[in-house]
Amino acid sequence: MDNVDLDVLRQISAWRAEGHAVVMGTIARTWGSAPRPVGSLVAVRGDGHIAGSVSGGCIEDDLMARMREGTLAAHGVELVRYGISGDEAARFGLPCGGTLEVLFEPVGPPSRIDELLAALERGERVRRELQRASGEATLQPALGGDVVQLDEERLVSTFGPHWRLFIVGAGQMSQYLARMAQALDYEVTVCDPREEYAPELPGATLTRAMPDDAVREFAPDAHSAVIALTHDPKLDDLALMEALRSPAFYIGAIGSRTNQARRKERLAEHFGFTEAEMADLRGPVGLKNGARTPPEIAVSILAELTAARYGWQIPEPVFVGRAARGRVNPEHPAAA
Repeated sequence: MDNVDLDVLRQISAWRAEGHAVVMGTIARTWGSAPRPVGSLVAVRGDGHIAGSVSGGCIEDDLMARMREGTLAAHGVELVRYGISGDEAARFGLPCGGTLEVLFEPVGPPSRIDELLAALERGERVRRELQRASGEATLQPALGGDVVQLDEERLVSTFGPHWRLFIVGAGQMSQYLARMAQALDYEVTVCDPREEYAPELPGATLTRAMPDDAVREFAPDAHSAVIALTHDPKLDDLALMEALRSPAFYIGAIGSRTNQARRKERLAEHFGFTEAEMADLRGPVGLKNGARTPPEIAVSILAELTAARYGWQIPEPVFVGRAARGRVNPEHPAAA
């Protein structure tokens, strides 16, 4: 689940604690170009206040009006479809051809929202099963990938962190990258055995183990990324060596193209990697976008990470700014 939906759950809990009636909606199915993915949450308070979203705003207007009228999930769990026709798509602001189904449930003790929230705050992954007839929910540990399934009897949803990021190095750039990555739904681990680096890493895990040991313990899977940012081969290479033997979907290291070539030479000479085995090693890490400062470089890294996460390959960018006036394109600082 993403942080937007986690904030929705927190808002639901706070509203309930204040004594408000709340209805929660879950996008259960979509067709065509839906504005939000399946599993996204929205919450509507009794007086029409709203948290989260399922569209660009027009559906939310309808939800607020129905909540104030007392007709939204008034008799229990209710499935609502938006955008069936072209007129409805235009009315509700859906993209052309977009259709979505949202399951609404009145929130109460049987919803077990506070228990769900407590488990998520502990970093757990949770499978929530809502019975449509009774409105009662059960919670259990989630195994495997994210699931959102709707049938005549129940809605099954998966909550909790799913994507993971392992960062080698606890310098300033790593701190920006860790913070931004958490906003993009990554569970972040930062590894740096150098005691001199004592970063502020709210929400992230810091390990002082050697990078190869730490990566093995981290156990990267197909939803994991490993990024080396120390510029120190004694640390970066150890992590990359283990990452390249894993199914991680993204492996990258900071440094210039020259340093990347030298890195591959070391990995081949000392650890026996072939060129084919190193094909997925990205360097210089991040999209080349003119970034200079640590937060800008963190943005460029996360942009490439996002593209890889969704299976997109970004072509080499073309510089059209100062180059058009005869000036030289500055080197990407991540390649320094």
